[in-house]
Amino acid sequence: MENYEENFYDVIVVGGGPAGLTSAIYLARAKYRVLVLEKEKFGGQITITEEIVNYPGVEQASGSSLTEMMRRQAEHFGAGFLLAEVNGLSLSEDVKTVRTASGEVYRALGIVLAVGASPRKLGFEGEKEFQGRGVAYCATCDGEFFTGREVLVVGGGFAAVEESVFLTKYASKVTMIVREPEFTCAAGVVDKVRDHPGIRVYFHTEIKGAYGEKFLERALLWNNETGEEWEYTSEDKKPFGIFVFAGYVPATGWLRGQIGLNEQGYIVTDREQATDVPGVYAAGDVCVKGLRQVVTAVGDGAVAATSLEHYVSNLREHLGMPKADWEGRERAGTKKEDRADDTAENSGAGRGGSQNAFLDNAMRAELVKVFARLQNTVTVAAWVDDSSAGRELEQFARELEGISEKVEISVKRLDGKKTSPQEPKGDFGDLPGIELQTGGQSTGIRYYSVPGGHEFNSFVLAIYNCGGPGQTLDEALKRRIEALDKPHKVQVMATLSCTNCPDVVAGTQRIAALSGQIQAEMYDLAKFPEYKEKYDIMAVPCMVVDGRDLYFGKKSLSEIVEILETA
Repeated sequence: MENYEENFYDVIVVGGGPAGLTSAIYLARAKYRVLVLEKEKFGGQITITEEIVNYPGVEQASGSSLTEMMRRQAEHFGAGFLLAEVNGLSLSEDVKTVRTASGEVYRALGIVLAVGASPRKLGFEGEKEFQGRGVAYCATCDGEFFTGREVLVVGGGFAAVEESVFLTKYASKVTMIVREPEFTCAAGVVDKVRDHPGIRVYFHTEIKGAYGEKFLERALLWNNETGEEWEYTSEDKKPFGIFVFAGYVPATGWLRGQIGLNEQGYIVTDREQATDVPGVYAAGDVCVKGLRQVVTAVGDGAVAATSLEHYVSNLREHLGMPKADWEGRERAGTKKEDRADDTAENSGAGRGGSQNAFLDNAMRAELVKVFARLQNTVTVAAWVDDSSAGRELEQFARELEGISEKVEISVKRLDGKKTSPQEPKGDFGDLPGIELQTGGQSTGIRYYSVPGGHEFNSFVLAIYNCGGPGQTLDEALKRRIEALDKPHKVQVMATLSCTNCPDVVAGTQRIAALSGQIQAEMYDLAKFPEYKEKYDIMAVPCMVVDGRDLYFGKKSLSEIVEILETA
């Protein structure tokens, strides 16, 4: 087998958190051809953690900085990285097949599943009704909305303790609700809570319900030792918040029936991190394990990688393939000259390689590959002015110039001054923003903030969906989208640090790309505080339909379609 397919790899790692990145480091260093597929942002859930102080050898670091170092280390050894959502696997043959939501197909001898887990909801009365009106699940995303207000933190584990301390930056008072008789994390972590004057703790306590008129104003608490019930209200009688940190739900629904899962949906592995399917290994929070921390995720990733080294080597010999040595080749689709400068930090917000640039060399190289698949020309039409937002949007648009002949850039000033030979058509109102157009017509997709951070992926997906071939969709769902017969304007209020926001932004935009009835807009609430006040938003993502109906939290594409069908 002398000529290797472009999309053939020794190992594909699904998930770009600490476990997946560690596997990539070990495998790439051993000269295996490795591709890491991540649907949102490389680094995983830990990127929303502001401070990590218990990782051996690192006195203090943010989650994003620690995992960025891991990513760069893996890239240095030759691992390739691609933002793509995996939605299908074929595991019955020696050579496995991996399919993405955008229709790409990749093949590999081995797979590492490091897909992680998402926050668990408790199901107490009022939890769903008050999501976005007081109930939240991410302190980094939503903590600022509770500035000067009291908050309850439900949970007694590591995440609850860490986030309680973080929330004291905003909240006037933090009260922890712990159902166990004691905290369930290390004493050193707990000391930060015990010694903090702004935090009080109730043990043997659970939440039974959340109540109020428009906002959360009362919570019913229960002492599970004495049976006593009591009502919590803030001292100033104003609305307050409830942050839930009660563990995680593994992201394995799409794997059911293909590999062994336990009753809770976690992947069952042996001591070598092998699943019950030969050649498929798992690592990190998605596995059955007693401790879910960065250090254990890294350990899982290392074990899975070294186990796969032996498996892949033996399989190559069995299949008559040459020894795995990719030195000097363009490994994982990434040329050495396209890799990020080792001295530049890729923050994930689109800034890297230069303090004043939104796109670094690695990001431009990835865009070249994505845009090469476009079938039709997409125009990125920017309306700008002399405000800071307008200048940022113009710079972002200009940095996209020259990446692909299929992506045209046009800029027009809101004051009417001509800025480029080709000016965008249409009325954009008074706010600077970006619109995607095809054939000189609006697609209905607009960004009123630079799509940095987690939203950069949604922006790239929007271009891909508008220019074709676009992400593959279930035919029944596609017909429902095409059948939408009423015009709707959908505004997604987001923050660039939110890991759930891109799914909602991308979902609304996918619908807009298929239906001429839907206009999908993204707003960074940090730039539009007036919308936070207008709609009384206390959590993101928040989807505003036709300026009146609000929907909070992560939504699947099918859920968004259902909302629009009944709006």
